[in-house]
Amino acid sequence: MVQLLPVTAKTTLKRAGRREWLSLIVLTLAVVLLAVDGTVLVLAIPALTADLLPTATQVLWAGDIYSFMLAGLLVTMGNLADRIGRKKLLLIGSVGFGLTSVAAAFAPNPEVLILTRALLGVFGATIMPSTLSILRNMFEDPRQRASAIAVWAAGATGGAAVGPLVGGALLENFWWGSAFLINVPVMILVVVCGILLLPESRNPAGQRIDMASAVLSVATIIPIVYAIKHAASDGIGLSVAVTAVIGLVAGVMFLRRQRRLEHPLVDISLFRVPAFAGAVAAETIAVFAFIGLLFFFSQYLQLVRGLSPLQAGLVELPATIASMLVIAIAAAVLTRLGRGRAIAVSMIVSASGLALLAVAEHTPGYWLLCAALSICGLGAGLSMTLSTDAVVGAVPKERAGAASSVSETAYELGVALGIAVLGSLHNVLYRTHLDLPAGLPDQVRSAFHDSLATGAAIAAQTGDQLAAIMEAAKDAFTESMQVTSLVAAALLLVASAVAWRLIPSTKEVDPPHDRHH
Repeated sequence: MVQLLPVTAKTTLKRAGRREWLSLIVLTLAVVLLAVDGTVLVLAIPALTADLLPTATQVLWAGDIYSFMLAGLLVTMGNLADRIGRKKLLLIGSVGFGLTSVAAAFAPNPEVLILTRALLGVFGATIMPSTLSILRNMFEDPRQRASAIAVWAAGATGGAAVGPLVGGALLENFWWGSAFLINVPVMILVVVCGILLLPESRNPAGQRIDMASAVLSVATIIPIVYAIKHAASDGIGLSVAVTAVIGLVAGVMFLRRQRRLEHPLVDISLFRVPAFAGAVAAETIAVFAFIGLLFFFSQYLQLVRGLSPLQAGLVELPATIASMLVIAIAAAVLTRLGRGRAIAVSMIVSASGLALLAVAEHTPGYWLLCAALSICGLGAGLSMTLSTDAVVGAVPKERAGAASSVSETAYELGVALGIAVLGSLHNVLYRTHLDLPAGLPDQVRSAFHDSLATGAAIAAQTGDQLAAIMEAAKDAFTESMQVTSLVAAALLLVASAVAWRLIPSTKEVDPPHDRHH
């Protein structure tokens, strides 16, 4: 349980009661499910590949289109929540998310799966800003809000890490589509409890959403992410150059329009505040490294280590537990170090965990792997909690939806870019390290060159004839994982230096009579 700090006699802010804390459970449940859906697919990839026979590019798109759509639409949906009502939009999105999950579960081919994943991202974008903005309105007291955000953030980071465990438990007994059907009962619970518990709130000014800005925000994010993804996997070609230019031009137009509007979708002036800009950057990079690596780590556990989906999920469980421990230590770390140093230290912790993971991937046994994942989860969870609190605390509650959308766009963009960039980098390194003997049939060579998952599917059909090739492919996959882990660690170290310099570290010390006893 979170121990709440008492307020001073001088405070006039409304204190949250039982109804607000029960409502927090509903909001956290919704964000857990969205985070689970972002990573639950990773353990289903081998089974999905064997059933639908997607290419490596289609596998990546199925994994990251969800986050692309979330990232592209969050800004618009956050403003829409402020306008029409956060509870209303949350309930609409939850119903749509549940129905689309059924369609994804029974997708007959890779194209339909990618389409339904995109629709899940659209509905998810209506849910995410609503959860954090409702939380911002329910918890006015800064200390209570910090505790509530720690719980919410644990749901997001823990949900992302528990996704493989949920997927593993389901795939142990059912087909890959069951990883999507689990969404339905949870969404029913969110809708029913949300109707009964959640308060409605909106921006009383009720400003009209600028549709040109909404279109430009989508036209900025998705093409740029597409360009980065394909540049990493296929090199810089015509499609990469065209989409990058489209995204950059749309981005410039978006920024210029926001400066002219009386009521912009994104208040650009907030980014002139170092604490706000640094917190958004820190959150993006921390999630980039954590989720991006997790996407391929689950395949490593199954295809290289030979674990079942459930066993692989259990190996990743320490990351979930560690990210939840943040609830207990966030306030103490913040008080001792100050916000900037606390975020920087948390990213250094994540980086050390990734470096240890690179060593553990070539070490027998699982203790070192579990230790490395624990360190990664603790650092990522702490960084996200402190960064999110910095972002939502920077604006008045009337603009909570818009501010929340900035924080969540950073999170989802980090997920999308992590899968796209680190995933594509891993694919390139895998193919570089792969040493296949001459004389192989074209179908076999093409399958192993495409990915270890497709190669394993071909090998399973030929008995022991391809055993030696499978071992060579496993070695290439492991070496690629190690390099990718170290690249992610290096990025986190750079981000920690930025956080240390940009985000103020004024220590948040309570008066003596306000401290824990």
